[in-house]
Amino acid sequence: MTVPDEITSGERLMGPLIGADPGTGAAVEAAGRAARAAGVHIREITELGDLEAVYRLYDGIWRPDPANPPVTTELLRALAKAGNYVTGAFEGPRLVGACVGFFRPPADEAMHSHVAGVSSAAAGRHVGFALKLHQRAWAMLRGVSEIAWTFDPLVSRNAYFNLGKLAATAAEYLPNFYGGMNDGINGDDDTDRLLVRWALNAPEVTAACAGTVRTCDAESERARGAVVAVACSPDGSPVPGVLEGRTLLVAVPPDIASLRAADPGLGREWRRVVRDVLTTSMADGAYLAGFDRSGWYVLRRDTTEDLG
Repeated sequence: MTVPDEITSGERLMGPLIGADPGTGAAVEAAGRAARAAGVHIREITELGDLEAVYRLYDGIWRPDPANPPVTTELLRALAKAGNYVTGAFEGPRLVGACVGFFRPPADEAMHSHVAGVSSAAAGRHVGFALKLHQRAWAMLRGVSEIAWTFDPLVSRNAYFNLGKLAATAAEYLPNFYGGMNDGINGDDDTDRLLVRWALNAPEVTAACAGTVRTCDAESERARGAVVAVACSPDGSPVPGVLEGRTLLVAVPPDIASLRAADPGLGREWRRVVRDVLTTSMADGAYLAGFDRSGWYVLRRDTTEDLG
């Protein structure tokens, strides 16, 4: 099977995808639709000037400690040369988003997506969604069946994006995974992360990439007997609840980045409370069934029941 070096429109399908299975062809088509809807052209990056542009984009997004950038141009160069995933979303000649990933054991079946970011100039256009669908199609064309990545569990928009819009599955809670990053997003808080796995051919993932969001409704769950394990008080503080129940609801703050900037101590308190509840519950057999966009994780102990 011939593998195209870019996925931007369905017009390229007939030639490059001869020999591809129907699921892969559909993934390429979905990626093309997402790129067009976002108004971007997504392609692999190998040239030094473009790699430097990725470094500058990430530097502007994260505003890192100069001694600890998310990536360096040299690392990007090595990853790209070794055949890993380094791509950019372009609006004309301007880079507005980028995503970097690398193969992980078993190298011919799985990838780890290390970092993705979109310029504030392209906010609200779903460029991040287009990048992830491009990454999925790119991986499937190479026989990869799963992509994993991490995100900050306190960032509600990322929880909704990953668990709802992409239908990824939360696999593991990782306390202070990266250590101190001291950048403009994480501040001096611990870098707790949720590891998610994206089964690229799973029916729910295919549906999500076609535009069907995997939804949760915390109020409906509460009406069916869910208990509140963490709530948000009127003053914005976390309120620990109870952990005894088949379905648990865990609140997160609406905007942890602004909260951390305004009140770092309160941000750390949210980190501690949510960490304690999620690690305790997941160790006790609960799993993250999804995220309500209003700001609630839904955890279940009954693995035979799926969200409708």
